[in-house]
Amino acid sequence: MFGTILKLLTLCALAHSINAHTLKQDPQRQQVPITPEQKYLIVRGESSATSEEHLQFDDAATLLLSAFKTQQLKAGLDLEECSEPTQKATFSGIDYVILLSMLVVSLGIGIFYGFFQTGGSSSDDFLLGSGMSLLPVTLSLTTSFITAIELLGNPSEMYFQGTQFVLIVIPMLLVIPVAVKVFYPIYFKMELTSCYEYLGIRFGKEIRILGAVLYVIQMCFYTAVAVLAPAIALSKATGLDTKIAVILIYVVCVFYSSMGGIKACVIADSFQAAVLAVSLVLIVLLGCFYSGSPVQVFQTAAERSRLEFFNFDPSPTTRHTVWSVVIGGFFYWTSLFCTNQASVQKCMSLKSLKLAKIALGFAIIGLVFVFLLNFYTGLMVFTHYADCDPLSVGRITASDQLLPYYVINTYDHVYTIAGIFVAGIFAASLGTVASALNSLSAVTCEDLLINGMNIKISPEKGATYAKWMSLGYGVGSFGLVFIVEHLGGVLQATLTLNGLIGGVTLGLFVLGIACKQANTKGAFYGGLLSLALVIFVGVVAQIANVETPALPTSVEHCDCHVNVTGIIDDLLSESLLPPAEHGFTSWPIFRMSYMWFSMVGCLLTVFLGWLISVIIDAVQRRSVLRLTAKGIDNPAVSEDVFKCDVPVIFTTMKPIEPTSGEGHINLAIRLDDEYSAK
Repeated sequence: MFGTILKLLTLCALAHSINAHTLKQDPQRQQVPITPEQKYLIVRGESSATSEEHLQFDDAATLLLSAFKTQQLKAGLDLEECSEPTQKATFSGIDYVILLSMLVVSLGIGIFYGFFQTGGSSSDDFLLGSGMSLLPVTLSLTTSFITAIELLGNPSEMYFQGTQFVLIVIPMLLVIPVAVKVFYPIYFKMELTSCYEYLGIRFGKEIRILGAVLYVIQMCFYTAVAVLAPAIALSKATGLDTKIAVILIYVVCVFYSSMGGIKACVIADSFQAAVLAVSLVLIVLLGCFYSGSPVQVFQTAAERSRLEFFNFDPSPTTRHTVWSVVIGGFFYWTSLFCTNQASVQKCMSLKSLKLAKIALGFAIIGLVFVFLLNFYTGLMVFTHYADCDPLSVGRITASDQLLPYYVINTYDHVYTIAGIFVAGIFAASLGTVASALNSLSAVTCEDLLINGMNIKISPEKGATYAKWMSLGYGVGSFGLVFIVEHLGGVLQATLTLNGLIGGVTLGLFVLGIACKQANTKGAFYGGLLSLALVIFVGVVAQIANVETPALPTSVEHCDCHVNVTGIIDDLLSESLLPPAEHGFTSWPIFRMSYMWFSMVGCLLTVFLGWLISVIIDAVQRRSVLRLTAKGIDNPAVSEDVFKCDVPVIFTTMKPIEPTSGEGHINLAIRLDDEYSAK
C-alpha cells in the first residue's frame, strides 16, 4: 500500500511540474511505448494488464514521462550532466608531495630506531620498548583506534542516518574505570608481554593458544579491510589509484614496524596523530566559511530530521538506538581497550601501572574529541549538500566517498588541502596497520611459538624472530587485500567478524576473572561453541542483509542537469510488493543490529563456559564420591587399589625438641639440608 501511494504521489509531482492540466494529448505525437519494467502499478492488485483502468494509467504515465523528458532536455541544454561533470577534481603534484613527505618521515623513524638507536636487541625491547614516555604512548593509543574506515564512515552515518550514533562516545568513557580497575592491574602484576598469557595462567595452555589464534584471524582480515576500504573511497573521489595507495601504506608500515619495533610504531603514531589532527581541524575551520557556521549546521540538521539522540526503541533489530549504541558499544570498546593485544602492548610499554592508567584515560578522551569532530563534519557536509545530494545525482557511487568528494570539490581552489586531507587518511591507516603488525608478532612469538610449539627462543634472538614475524604478517596481509577486493560484500562481513571475535575473546577474560568455578574444559568448549554460534548468526545476518533506508535527501537546487527521469524510472520499476521473507533467515535473531554482536559473543561465552564448567565439575565430583563413598566395601573399587608391596619404613628416633624459642623444626627441611651439605 505504501509503495502504491508513493508512486501515485510521484505521478502527481510530475503532473504538477509540467502543468499537466494544460496538456492535451496530440494525436500526431508519436507515443513512447512504456517498457515492461515500467508496468509499475497493478490497481488494487487484481486488475489484469488489459483492463481499461490499467491501460488508461499506462497512457497517462507515458504522456507524463515523455513530456517531462522533453521539458528537462530543453531546460538542461546549458547545464552539464550531474553524473558526468566536465571538470573532475584531481590529485595535483603538490598534493603528492605532501603525502609522500608524511610517508618519508614515517620511514625515517623506522630507519632511526632500526639502525641507529642503541638497544632493542632483545625481544622485550623490540615488543615492549622498555619504558616508553607517557605522551607518545597516549597519542599512539588514540591513533590506533581511529581507523580510516571510521573517518570516512562516521560523516556518512550523520549524513544519511542521523545523529543517534553520536552516543557511541558514552561507552568509550565508561570503559575507563573498567580498564584501570579490573584488567590492567592484573596485566602489570603478572608483567605480561602478551595479554593472552593471562588466559594460559588462569586456564592453561589450550585457552592461551585459542585466544592467540582468534586474535591473529581477527587482525589479519581487519587490517586488509582497514586499508582497502579507504583506498577504494579515495580512488573514486580523488582519482588516486587504489593499488598505489595500498602499496604505499604497506611498504611504509612493514618497514618501520619490522625494523624499529614498538618504539618506532609509537613515535610514528605520534607524528601521524599530529597530521590527522591538523587535517580534521582544517576541514572544520574551512567548512565554517564555505558550508555554514555551527548554528546554521545544527539548524539545517534539525529542519531536515537529522538530529536524533533519544531513540529508546527496545527492538534489538533497530540499527541504532540508545540501548544498542550505549550497551552494545560498551562491550565493543571494552574488547578493544582491555583484551586487544595492540592496546595492551602499548600500555605495558610504560614504566608503571599509574602511567598506563593516565595514558589510557587521556587516549580515550582524545578519541572522544576526534569522534565528535568527525561527527560534526558529517553534519557540515549535509548542510552543504542539503539541496543537491551527490549520491542521488550520480556524482559519487557509494556513501563512504562523501567526505573525500566534499573536500576535493569544495576546497579545490584551496592550495594543498587535498594533500593534507589524504595524508590524514593515510596516517589513520598507517597507525592501524603498524600497531596490528607489531602486536601480531608479539602474539605469535610469545603465545604460539614459545608456548604452543615449545620452541626455545633466547632473548637475544627474540627481536630477530619478531622482526621476521612483522615482515611475514605484512606481506600476508598485503596479499589478502587483493583477495578481499574481489569478494565484494566481504567488507561489511569482515567488520562484523571483528566484533564477533572480539566479543568471544572478551568473554574468555571475563570468565576467568569473574567465575571462580570456571575450568579449562569449560572455557575451551564454551569459547568454541560460542564462537560457532555467533559466527553463524553473523554470516546469516550478512546473507539476509537488511538495509536501513536512508533519511530523505534533496536534489531541488542542483547547479547541474539532474537526470530525474532516470531516478523516477528506477523508482517506478520497483516492485510494489515487499520482499518475501521465508525460511529461518527471517527470524528476528538474524536481523539483530550489528551493535549487539560483541555483547552477545561475550555473554554467551561467559554463560556457556560457566555452565560447562559446572557440569564437568559435578561429573568429576560424582566419580570421586563413587570411588570413596564406602571404602573397601564399595563394589566399584577393586581390592587391588588397597594392596601395597612396598615395605613400610619407620624409625624409633624421637623428634628433636627445640632447645630455645626456635619454634617447630621441619624434619624434611633438615634432611634436605644435611643431604645437600654432604
